[in-house]
Amino acid sequence: MIENFLVVGGSGGIGAATCMRLAEIGYRPIVTYGSNRKAALMIAERCGGRLLALDLANHTSIDEVVENMASYPEPLAGVILAASPTPVIAPFRKITEENMQLQWQVTVAGPQRLLAGLVSGCLRKRKKGTIIGILTEAMGDTQRPAWRQCGAYVIAKFGLLGLLAVLAAEYPWLRVGSVKPGYTETKMLQVFDRRFLDMMREKKKFQAPDEVAQEIIKQIPSPGKAS
Repeated sequence: MIENFLVVGGSGGIGAATCMRLAEIGYRPIVTYGSNRKAALMIAERCGGRLLALDLANHTSIDEVVENMASYPEPLAGVILAASPTPVIAPFRKITEENMQLQWQVTVAGPQRLLAGLVSGCLRKRKKGTIIGILTEAMGDTQRPAWRQCGAYVIAKFGLLGLLAVLAAEYPWLRVGSVKPGYTETKMLQVFDRRFLDMMREKKKFQAPDEVAQEIIKQIPSPGKAS
């Protein structure tokens, strides 16, 4: 039996590339979209997936997706958290309440409600599943500081990191992972100054969405195999 794999933010960029890769290894991608139905439909048609509207800022929309997934005859194999609002370029002191709330809702609060429902309604039945979150190099690490001017975006990604850590701790039967891409050739780059991007490309080649998708696929077992 074919297994479903839910891709949150599957209408473009890394999410769309991941849908294509999931189909290649034998999963049926469930392509979710917030507003760009046309793009999501194109991806679903190309990869043989299903289409679902998902507004991570709307509890009703989230709960409807959970109900839909539970109603499918095929089992749910996992979830890719690829949705992320475009960063607002501004210093820390000018992070607006509206921007902070949007980043947190789409990156952390919405996914938490979604995953809580899917774990209870779908994944717990088989006691297996894979959850992959897309983080970012903008978070920094022990060798490099976090990126400046992307405060709300970076803070929310740390929230997602915490969400993944709690999932792994409370559901040891889940396979929980993440990827941490740097600058990637998606529409999100449009918020940056072109001269800045040219300078950064001279330092390091930007990733293509499919390169990130391949990193994600490496963490996903083949259909039918235990997680």
